[in-house]
Amino acid sequence: MEHSVFATKKRNEPMKTNPILEEVRRIKAQLAAESGYDVDRFFEQLRAWSAAHPHPCRMIHTTEEVRQLVAAKERERGKESAMTLNNKPSASSDPARQN
Repeated sequence: MEHSVFATKKRNEPMKTNPILEEVRRIKAQLAAESGYDVDRFFEQLRAWSAAHPHPCRMIHTTEEVRQLVAAKERERGKESAMTLNNKPSASSDPARQN
């Protein structure tokens, strides 16, 4: 007998329900009904909703944008650490030097 790496469903065995998939299917049906099952109308509504609810964070669309963002953060970190190294405590703030 040959064994398969894929799970197989036994005959007459009901499929298990997945609550996440059930919710996705419910929302999909709701959105389709709201747009009258018209794809063009659905995307018109989606664009209108997107314009009314702009994303609160910066959106990154390409790997080049990620590289630029990382490089900018590294430059900021470098400046901050350089400023930390250059800050020397004054004689009045060092208790050991007040004698």
